[in-house]
Amino acid sequence: MKSLLALLSFIALPALAAEPTLYGRYEYIALPEIGGEVLKAKMDTGALTASLSAKDIETFTRDGEDWVRFRLATKDASNKVYEHKIARISKIKTRSEEDEDEDVAAPTKRPVVDLELCLGNVKRTVEVNLTDRSSFNYPLLIGAKALREFGAAVNPARRFTADKPDC
Repeated sequence: MKSLLALLSFIALPALAAEPTLYGRYEYIALPEIGGEVLKAKMDTGALTASLSAKDIETFTRDGEDWVRFRLATKDASNKVYEHKIARISKIKTRSEEDEDEDVAAPTKRPVVDLELCLGNVKRTVEVNLTDRSSFNYPLLIGAKALREFGAAVNPARRFTADKPDC
């Protein structure tokens, strides 16, 4: 019996994954690299990537690398221009109507930047694509990849469960 216990003490047990933090369908998120702006965000498990509402999006080359300049397209946004190195270009498929026959829209190309986001007291760098979301209620959409980065689970029945961002 002692040898069995000794053997069992050498077997490594798998580490249990940390429990996810439960957030509501909507949360406040700060953007430290974008003037510390605090935006209302929609936590969307059905979207893959995060999207930030931007306008005047213009790509350019700096020192042989691809960059983007843009302004926030949010209510009460200043007219400040931000510049970030492009991490990649995403191809976003648009949903087509079910009754359309063979009309398939070409994917939209969007610049993706790595941005620091602050949710509650947790700061993470996540990929965020830039697109004009000014016609939507929430200027920031947090998709599944970013939710994983934050170790987040979403309760769609709750709203604004995290404290105001404090990173």
